[in-house]
Amino acid sequence: MKIQYIYGILFSLFLSGCMLGPNFTSPEVRTPTYFNNDTLKSAKEVNLIWWKIFNDTILNNLVTKALHNNNDVRIAASRLEAAQINIDYTKADQYPSFSYGANVNASGLSGNTSSSLNFYPQLAWEVGFWGKYRRLNEAAQASYLASEYAQQMVRLSVVTAVVSTYYNIMAGYGQLKIANNTLATRDSGLIIMYDKFETGLISLMDYNQAKIQRDVAATTVPTYKRLIVQNENALSILLGETPHEIETGIYFSENNYSIDIPVGLPSELLQRRPDIKQAEALYQASNAQIGVAESMRWPSLNLTGIIGGASSDLSNLSSMGLTWSAGASIFGPIFQFGKNKNRVKISIQNTQQALINYEQSTLVAFREVEDALVSISTYKEELNAQSSRTYTAIESEELAHIRYNEGSTTYLEVLEQQRQSFSAQLDLLNNKLNLVNSYITLYKALGGGWLTEEELNNN
Repeated sequence: MKIQYIYGILFSLFLSGCMLGPNFTSPEVRTPTYFNNDTLKSAKEVNLIWWKIFNDTILNNLVTKALHNNNDVRIAASRLEAAQINIDYTKADQYPSFSYGANVNASGLSGNTSSSLNFYPQLAWEVGFWGKYRRLNEAAQASYLASEYAQQMVRLSVVTAVVSTYYNIMAGYGQLKIANNTLATRDSGLIIMYDKFETGLISLMDYNQAKIQRDVAATTVPTYKRLIVQNENALSILLGETPHEIETGIYFSENNYSIDIPVGLPSELLQRRPDIKQAEALYQASNAQIGVAESMRWPSLNLTGIIGGASSDLSNLSSMGLTWSAGASIFGPIFQFGKNKNRVKISIQNTQQALINYEQSTLVAFREVEDALVSISTYKEELNAQSSRTYTAIESEELAHIRYNEGSTTYLEVLEQQRQSFSAQLDLLNNKLNLVNSYITLYKALGGGWLTEEELNNN
């Protein structure tokens, strides 16, 4: 009997090694040979510490602080830790569980009393027929990877937001400087125009037109002040701090933002983008659930065992004897109106959805890279035209004042050239900001902005 019992256990272990459901294989994705708008067409490695290309020590410190203190990053780290714990939690179901118990009984009748004591450790084990628990463990490990990639996505998003907001602040100071300079010039001009109006050299219409242009410049000053503070508040939250003023580097317009970026091969994008890797991990987790659903259609074996001591007399524990018992039971579904079969179908459809989501993630990734590349190339073209326009507009404003003072033209020409010059300077600065944000967007699209704690501390 004992040998047969051992054979039964070994047979059960053999069956537990069989796994139902499809084994996971990474999905195949056709990738282009190179990105259409990649001007370098090179396979160089993307720089993971990409924000250092801007050569701004203040920015580097802000990014480091955000990666350590940002609340979203801290939440993502906690989720990753929970996913790691879940692997061990799920893995425990594969093994026998041990517990203990004890009981004392006493009874009496007409002066006669009796008592007994029992204590025992107990083993219970649901043998994982058909690889049920191995598939559950596979799903847990894939979910952990998905959490790890999700953490990388959060870190990438935080870095991107910090860099973008920082340059929005710097651009805001640049815009404010242009607005203040324009306002100061128009204030001085308005004083002169008022003196001319008082002496009858110009009409009230000319004076009012000059005042309108002065007021236009005056309204932009508080606008840019407001935007600067709002962006500083946003960056403070990204740093995990209360709103405060943010220190910035050199004047925004003095930076050189014409940078050649190696984007690498399109096929490498599948390995660099954390959202694509997360989608693949979720697909694997969903695929493993098919095996779990399949195993629930078949019988399961439960083994139990007890070995312990018992005494029929509490006053004489030396009479305690050894007790044991062992048992096995098989449970399996017979007819449940298609419930188990439909559970498998649901798992298959969930897996199909996860695969489609993976495919969609790759398509979106390629589009985002191409969009960022074409944005960089076209904003560079615009920058040349905007620079020429700004230089010409400033020169034309100066000439218009000279012509007006000489009596060669009306004051309307002066006002128009002032408006053109002010608009051109702001547009040039906005163009540079758009170019910077395009670089930031490209690096995010390339998945080249996340770092592990070890990589961050070593750089």
